[in-house]
Amino acid sequence: MLRIITERTEAESELRRIRDRTSTDQIVHKEATVREVLQRIKTQGDRAVLHYTAEFDQQNLTLEELRVSGSELDAAYQQVSKELLNAILLAKEQVEAFHRQRVPKSWVQFKDDEVVLGKRYRPVDKAGIYVPGGRAAYPSTVLMNAIPAKVAGVPRIVMVTPPGVEKTISPAVLVAAQEAGITEIYRVGGAQAIAALAFGTETIPKVDVITGPGNIYVTLAKKLVYGTVGIDSLAGPSEVLVIADKTANPVHVAADLLAQAEHDPMASAILLTTDSTLAHKVQAEVELQLVDHPRRTLTEKAIAHYGLIVFVESLAIAAELSNEFAPEHLELEVEDPWSTLDLIRHAGAIFLGHSTPEAVGDYLAGPNHTLPTSGAARYASALGVETFMKHSSLIQYSATALQKVAGAIEALTNAEGLPSHGDSVRLRVSRRESGQERNPKSSS
Repeated sequence: MLRIITERTEAESELRRIRDRTSTDQIVHKEATVREVLQRIKTQGDRAVLHYTAEFDQQNLTLEELRVSGSELDAAYQQVSKELLNAILLAKEQVEAFHRQRVPKSWVQFKDDEVVLGKRYRPVDKAGIYVPGGRAAYPSTVLMNAIPAKVAGVPRIVMVTPPGVEKTISPAVLVAAQEAGITEIYRVGGAQAIAALAFGTETIPKVDVITGPGNIYVTLAKKLVYGTVGIDSLAGPSEVLVIADKTANPVHVAADLLAQAEHDPMASAILLTTDSTLAHKVQAEVELQLVDHPRRTLTEKAIAHYGLIVFVESLAIAAELSNEFAPEHLELEVEDPWSTLDLIRHAGAIFLGHSTPEAVGDYLAGPNHTLPTSGAARYASALGVETFMKHSSLIQYSATALQKVAGAIEALTNAEGLPSHGDSVRLRVSRRESGQERNPKSSS
């Protein structure tokens, strides 16, 4: 049952515990396992990938089965309903339209004395997309990760996803991948998939950036390969925090909390409300909606360990607690959500008003659903086109412009004890002033 807390100090303590729930001693043991997997994949390649797929996923693949075949991709379209295909197409359209608004533009600025400054954006050469499996299929995750990479202009996108029963992959996932422009798909998951993308194997290419959420082993693997490759973020268990006042519908709030709790036993579902009556109604409604819930066992675990209702005296206090928690998803189910928004500093995605459940953002509103978790919204943002791009600075100085700043540069190089830095400027300026240019072929 969802607990109700009324004391602020207790609420702050519980919110910290939930936020930091992945920082436990068990992580140390899991990290040692992941390090071993990474090292074996790095040195043994495909052989180690197949070994760990058999050990962790109980699927004995041959090397030929590692990549999803063209016939399997074609067959996927016959295995999804027309309704689901249309939903995938609508989501693709919405997500693509949103991310096209975010493509950074290269620019050049011409200043006095023929100084040219600018910034040049280019996509990475290869991106790796991780799509989780296991408990459920996630075509939405395919779209949210692949489409920004495509919009960014990444020429080669590789997808990995763990094999299910009898080595199968969800047809919905395969269709979503193809609609997003991906046909290079490998049936491998877990830390071994991240290692294969980071280091490359005989079959799976080494990529430049890895994105996509996964379990704790996937997250630890991404953490450990960062630096060898870029990553989007270290995604922890999913979380939602709802701020609600007396105008909220308890049935809707309960459903929104359960929508997160059903993801994973470590998912968190939190309600901060200024209305004590609403708090008790939501508590009761959660129990009612769990009665015939298809994922009741794991959802109840999440609610019991990481679910919480906090009664607060004002929306300002609710916002303060929310900012300390920095939730992945924040719902403002209040009478005037835009006024409350002014109080919010940290959140991955913010859903405003009574008709905007978090599921809208999960599937097809357009903004990305791959978001910072575990308090990372204090400094991190949603996955986007920028994740798959990098920029180079452009600098050009004329001889006149260089001469004007030569003295300042020399002073700074002297202060740092780097004489050749100073010489690289001084020699150019002094030769120009004397009307001489040193000839590299001269014997003098």
